[in-house]
Amino acid sequence: MSATLSNHQAIDLRESTIRELNAVLQSEDVTGSWLVSHPEGRHSIAVGLTAPIDIIIDGQAGYYAGGMNQHANLVIKGNAGPGVAENMMSGSVRIEGNASMAAGATAHGGLLVIEGDAGARCGISMKGVNIVVRGSVGHMSAFMAQSGNLVVCGDAGDALGDSLYEARIFVRGTVKSLGADCEEKDMSAEDLQILRGLLEEAGITEYSAEHFRCYGSARRLYNFHVDNAAAY
Repeated sequence: MSATLSNHQAIDLRESTIRELNAVLQSEDVTGSWLVSHPEGRHSIAVGLTAPIDIIIDGQAGYYAGGMNQHANLVIKGNAGPGVAENMMSGSVRIEGNASMAAGATAHGGLLVIEGDAGARCGISMKGVNIVVRGSVGHMSAFMAQSGNLVVCGDAGDALGDSLYEARIFVRGTVKSLGADCEEKDMSAEDLQILRGLLEEAGITEYSAEHFRCYGSARRLYNFHVDNAAAY
């Protein structure tokens, strides 16, 4: 976010409630840049936003920060609890620390950047969002991921991409195990172009796209077949 802290309109969560904060940020005439101070792990900060505003959460955020975001650009200067950027439609959410479980769950669009590590089920049921994790992700990340891209610059835990549909997964480090119907794919020229663009958009310049591996759906579970019954 380009604006400095001194240029932001400020809301202190020691003086205002979450309901009051979200009412301001969700208002039809909201504009500009905002600083949310003393978040102190409170839940549902800056949810349901529809305006192209810039927001800094100056500290730790609890559950569902930035959920259902449309158009807004949100920076969390700390860690985020479960479900950050859940069901995001557009805009961006950047976490300068770690994210707990289910980051970016069911998100349809936008960009989620996690500077640290992400917990279990990162990108669960993602539906078009782009997620870039500078660190590692926990088990069952991209579970039932339908579309979009998950980029992991570190390692991935067990059952990566379990029951995957058409999302792409890029991993630079090691994968502990693949989930049902997920397999390694040859990295195509289109894949490399997408990956380079996402790394650049996320501001990650220290890793080359050529050092990642690509994973996708084997498409064996799209329709029931008795020979694959054990994998369902």
